[in-house]
Parts: sequence; structure tokens; C-alpha cells
Amino acid sequence: MLNYTDLKRGVIFLYEGHPYEVIEANFLRMQQRKAVVSTKIQNLATGKILDRTWQASDSFEEIEVERKKAIFIYISKDECWFHEAGDKSKRFAVKEEIVGSPARFLKANTEVVTLMFGDKVLTVEVPIKMTLEVKEAPPGVKGNTAQGGVKQVVLETGATVNTPLFIESGQKIIVNTQTGEYVERA
Repeated sequence: MLNYTDLKRGVIFLYEGHPYEVIEANFLRMQQRKAVVSTKIQNLATGKILDRTWQASDSFEEIEVERKKAIFIYISKDECWFHEAGDKSKRFAVKEEIVGSPARFLKANTEVVTLMFGDKVLTVEVPIKMTLEVKEAPPGVKGNTAQGGVKQVVLETGATVNTPLFIESGQKIIVNTQTGEYVERA
């Protein structure tokens, strides 16, 4: 069992029957009041973030979450298909909503990390930066751009990203999968 003072960033515990991870934790002591821990926690099953304050009387059940490497194969009918790293015969599907918006940047043979609770996949951690090829890029229009303009390009995965005007089809760019933004040319 965990005490309220054990809630630190990265701790995973069971709350109301669901696995939660602590994102932020602050110990607060106000005058003539009992000390509390103010936290921001994320539901690992749904991704929802909650703000909660805990007191000394609160206790939590810590859960074991296993991190496993997996290889992305393809997306089909709102499901992302993976296989375990090192064993292509052990395939499994994860709903695209669990992977979240980074799923649009996944390409075949990309290594990811899955958080497993028992045999259930809670989340899929996609690499933060990925190098992708630009498939379609409108020509950059010169003029009217004192600060440097942007254009929307289509990547090899089908995702669209805003890039500077000098990016052309066939070039490789680095994209931040968490924000969905162009980082730099590869």
C-alpha cells in the first residue's frame, strides 16, 4: 500500500478501479491545517487527466506495470497492429484511440514501448521524434513572406504537417509526434 506522501511523479497506482500515473505532485502545508499532497494524475486506460488533493488518511494500491518493446506493423479499421519485439508470431491489436494522435506518424517497423497491466495494453509510447518522407508538397510561393511562410505537406504515413516553404517532395523531415509539428530537415 502507498501512503499519500509516496505519490511522486511516475508512480502508478489503482484509483476507483482504474490505473493512474502521477504526472505532478506537490506537498502543501498551510497554517493551522493538515498537510496535503496536490496531484495531477492521468488515467492510463482513457488518457483523462484529473487534479486531486490527498490527505494523510488516503492510501493507494500500487500496481505493477510492465514495459515491453513492440514493433508497429500497420493500421486497419481503427486498430494499430503490433508484434512483440523479437517474435513476429506474437501479434496484437490496440485501438487507435489508445495510441492517440501520434498513431498518424507511425510507419512500418517502428519500435514502440507498450505499458502492460496484466495482459492488457494501457498505453503505447511512440518515439517523440520521427524521420518521415514528404510525399506531396505544394510549390513554395515567393513574395509576401517577410517573416517566412508555411505550407501544408503530406507525409509517407498520410499525415499532414505545416512546414517552411523550402520543404519539397522527396525530402525527409523530423516531426515531433506529441505536438504534430515540423522540427527540422533530416
